[in-house]
Amino acid sequence: MTTTAALQIRGLQAWYGESHILHGVDLTVAPGEVVTLLGRNGAGRTTTLRAILGLTGSRKGSVCIHGTESIGLPTYKIAHLGIGYCPEERGIFSSLSCEENLLLPPPVGALGGGMSLSEIYEMFPNLQERRHSQGTRLSGGEQQMLAVARILRTGANLLLLDEISEGLAPVIVQALARMIKTLKSRGYTIVMVEQNFHFAAPLADRFYVMEHGRIVEHFDASALAEKQDTLNELLGV
Repeated sequence: MTTTAALQIRGLQAWYGESHILHGVDLTVAPGEVVTLLGRNGAGRTTTLRAILGLTGSRKGSVCIHGTESIGLPTYKIAHLGIGYCPEERGIFSSLSCEENLLLPPPVGALGGGMSLSEIYEMFPNLQERRHSQGTRLSGGEQQMLAVARILRTGANLLLLDEISEGLAPVIVQALARMIKTLKSRGYTIVMVEQNFHFAAPLADRFYVMEHGRIVEHFDASALAEKQDTLNELLGV
């Protein structure tokens, strides 16, 4: 029995203005998988996430989300296929409280509403404590929790997470790792862009490595040890 991929990308090319950034990216993510995009800064990992949502200047190729071709759709229609995007800059609304930020997004996807506030607060106790605080008054770690929690409220079941561990204290990074394990156990599909290899390695089922806008390596978590020399060369770690 063939299962429809949660995300299937074929020959994806993307531009910012005249700059050709992605040069034929191929990538497949099965439902319930955690997949990590690795690569040096500028390799095209964030552009890949943005291109999935149609947020680049232009794009060509194929991006199928739960079996639906989305390459010709506007971003708002792509989101309604059940995608939640947590960008590196987080996008917290400073004029709203923590809880108002959580209540703001509309539902997307066929599943209807997402996690309730009580479920969110159970997963992120810090946010319950700070629910009346202005969004940008939260600590960096709390803002990152809020950015992820906000997309869980929408009902999206395919999550694109861009550098969610960057610059955060180890205790917060550990909390985010627990969150990803919990979400995976609940059937969410997750694509992560991560510079922090030590954060991503224990969480991902599979890895793609990007260089110069192309996928240059692809392997399962079980092959991680034997790929270490290749990763050292490609990532410079």
